[in-house]
Amino acid sequence: MGCDGGTIPKRHELVKGPKKVEKPDKNAELVARWYYCTLSQEKLKKPIVACELGRLYNKDAVIEFLLDKSPDKPNADSSGHIKSIKNVIELNLSENPAWTGGRGNTKGDKYDEQCSQFICPVVGLEMNGRHRFCVLRQCGCVFSERALKEIKTDVCHKCGANFQEEDVILLNGDKDEVEDLRKKMEERRLKAKLEKKSKKSKVVENGIAKGEAAEGIAEPSKTANGTKLVPKDDPSSVSGMDPKQLSAATKRPLPNGEGKSEAYKSIFTSHSSAKRTKDQSSNWITHTAYYF
Repeated sequence: MGCDGGTIPKRHELVKGPKKVEKPDKNAELVARWYYCTLSQEKLKKPIVACELGRLYNKDAVIEFLLDKSPDKPNADSSGHIKSIKNVIELNLSENPAWTGGRGNTKGDKYDEQCSQFICPVVGLEMNGRHRFCVLRQCGCVFSERALKEIKTDVCHKCGANFQEEDVILLNGDKDEVEDLRKKMEERRLKAKLEKKSKKSKVVENGIAKGEAAEGIAEPSKTANGTKLVPKDDPSSVSGMDPKQLSAATKRPLPNGEGKSEAYKSIFTSHSSAKRTKDQSSNWITHTAYYF
């Protein structure tokens, strides 16, 4: 039954308590989000894009994801909000002069990176996950959150483009910040859809208004004196007839050929000149095979 030979078991060997929840390594999580593509899990390399939720991708991985039309494509849940290439922003990043290109003398497994490839062009903070960074949706320039807070302006520090507070997207935020960005994204897309519908309706209304204006020009109008202004192309102005009577007269033929000359009537076989008497008409002969 065990416990022979004078062994004394301890409590932790007999009673099993609850399992400890394994916590992910923070350094490994930062490296995975800031140095690797969310879709392909490969190292980020230019051109780098960001979605409206602040996640980082390689542009070629996003294109492959959009071209894949299979129902069970990978990462469909996390990146399903990307419907087209217009839903991502190409980042205008600033290179770090101290970056050696990853050619360091590293030994063993190493999660944390000593140096980042990109920095903030204003305050010089490295884009390694330890500092919060933002991207401007209009121009794609990337700055640290500290730079945007310390130097408050409506003009981009790098390219000079105008932007608003709604155009600032936080990169790799926490769950609550991602949910806020998702709500803003849905509101923005709904607003764009409504604007597109309103533009289409305006185009249709303008076309209808132009058609009605053209019809109004063709109709006769009265002046203050009571006289009618008739267009030059109106046939009733020439003949003096009512337009309805004129159209009926042009469509209906004259009965019994009234008003036509004798020369015109002689063309047809129904004319008296085309009729022959019995003496003038000859007998018809039909030839058969027995005739010859």
